[in-house]
Amino acid sequence: MGMFSRISDIVNSNINAILDRAEDPEKIIRLIIQEMEDTLVEVRSSAVKTIAEKKELERKVATLTQERDDWQAKAELALTKDREDLAKGALQVRARLIQDLVALEKQYAQIDEGLAKQSDDVVKLQQKLADAKLREAQLVARHQTATNRLKIRTTLYDSRVTDAVTRFEQVERALDELEGRVDVYDIQRPKSVAEEIAELEASHQIDSELAQLKAKLAQKTERN
Repeated sequence: MGMFSRISDIVNSNINAILDRAEDPEKIIRLIIQEMEDTLVEVRSSAVKTIAEKKELERKVATLTQERDDWQAKAELALTKDREDLAKGALQVRARLIQDLVALEKQYAQIDEGLAKQSDDVVKLQQKLADAKLREAQLVARHQTATNRLKIRTTLYDSRVTDAVTRFEQVERALDELEGRVDVYDIQRPKSVAEEIAELEASHQIDSELAQLKAKLAQKTERN
């Protein structure tokens, strides 16, 4: 792939879309950053060469322009000396120089346009690179957060915790069984004299309170 095709692909790429398709986003974005940095170095190196070539063309144009003007002056001088043949020859040389100047100026315009494109590419690549590095920092932070959360979850749901809960439930069941045995024993055991008398006293107390309540209601009825 040519450098300029690669630049176009990078500049027009959607980093989010690339990361969405990636199984390992961190690895992919590191590769993207490396590609951008390598391409940026190449673009800058190419721009340096283009600038040098542009300066060389400027010198050539200046030299040819001076030669064109010199041959113009020579043609004029020949005419003043009644040497029309020399004047004609001088003008022919001048015409060739003008042709060369037109070609050089066209080449200069192309180089100047290419240099402007390279400068624009550098700016765009730098913006993309900054964006990719920001995404890398975000991905690293997200990865660390997810890793920490996973560690916490793993700790919370550790098998030792599950075993401890299971043992606690077993102890509770054992206590329930023990209490159940006590209740069964109390049910099967014959009541003592004291317990029976206590029950009779409690029953007598309830009967007495019930009789008082009935009498009270009867008095209210008689008054009405």
